[in-house]
Amino acid sequence: MSIKPTGVNERIISIDVMRGFALLGIFVVNMLFFHSPYIYINPYTWFQNPSDFETFKMIDIFVQGSVYPLFSMLFGYGLAMQFLKSTANGGPFAKFAVRRLTILLIIGCIHAFLIWAGDILITYALAGFVLILMIRLKPIWLLLISIFLFLIPNGLLYGLLYLGSLLEPNATIIYTGIQEIEASIVAYGQGSWGDIFSQRLADWLYMSGNGLIVISMLFTIVPFLLLGAAAAKWKLIERARELKVYWMITVLVMLIVGTVIKWLPYLLEANLFTMGIQDTFGGPLQAIAYAGIIALVCSIPFAAKILSPISKVGRMSMTTYLMQSIIATTIFYAYGFGLYGKIDLSTGTWMAIGIYAFQVVFAEIWFTKFKQGPVEMLWRKLTYLNN
Repeated sequence: MSIKPTGVNERIISIDVMRGFALLGIFVVNMLFFHSPYIYINPYTWFQNPSDFETFKMIDIFVQGSVYPLFSMLFGYGLAMQFLKSTANGGPFAKFAVRRLTILLIIGCIHAFLIWAGDILITYALAGFVLILMIRLKPIWLLLISIFLFLIPNGLLYGLLYLGSLLEPNATIIYTGIQEIEASIVAYGQGSWGDIFSQRLADWLYMSGNGLIVISMLFTIVPFLLLGAAAAKWKLIERARELKVYWMITVLVMLIVGTVIKWLPYLLEANLFTMGIQDTFGGPLQAIAYAGIIALVCSIPFAAKILSPISKVGRMSMTTYLMQSIIATTIFYAYGFGLYGKIDLSTGTWMAIGIYAFQVVFAEIWFTKFKQGPVEMLWRKLTYLNN
């Protein structure tokens, strides 16, 4: 028996809404990288315009470090749902999942090296292979392994960084790379396609730690996939109305604790320790809170109907994500309008919101004629080819 794609009537709208909101947050954060050499600056000292700094502060506290964990949990949730569905139908899940993740990996490589260096699809695909190995475990074991993989390595790392900040304060200060900034502005803003490709490759190597992301993902991305898979097996999102008290307590605790942690670089000194703690621990706690809020809101039929346009963006998440990269790089890179390094942060943020609004309209129109997004249809055809 073959595995069939999830039909429209089988979809859980709250999950699609979560994806839709996460994609907005991801784009707002990614826009920092699209229009400026953000990866090479110290954002806590770089922005001189008060409006830009306040915009960055809001993004930093409430969005950055919080939306990718949410999307990662949803990725694990979706993969576990496919596993549960295939188990119920007697389908060959492993073969299906490996093919699907392999295609995702290929799409990620095309995106990373030919469109934008900040790709996350490669990491999701590789992390997905790890999840496949453990997908048959009981949810409690998925949860415990997730906690172990996340807390032990990250706890040791930031414990050492904290000691370093006490013994040698200057060792944990974030420095701005002037040469890297200048190279990025010249390449992306004025360079040829070859110059842009070279800079894109350099940026990818820098952001991926020269490929070490293959190892670091075990402690940064895989735990969230495992957590999402455990939640799927417990059906925590589908049972949001039944588990209303549980979700309300979870949202309250996670939102308060996560937001306090996200404020640390502003309450204390902004250095490697406080910035790392902020995103590594504060971000995921906020992500769980955001998931809970959306799950509770979508358990109200009227609210779910209002949020339907956002859910459609979430249904075509791959198309939306890749479209954002294509539109943004066309606007900012030299082969397009060449605006790289020429706009302020506030303008870039409003541009991201405006482009996302266009994507909401596009998704609404698209789903009047089709059941899946364009990239999703291609992904489906390749996945189910000869299946």
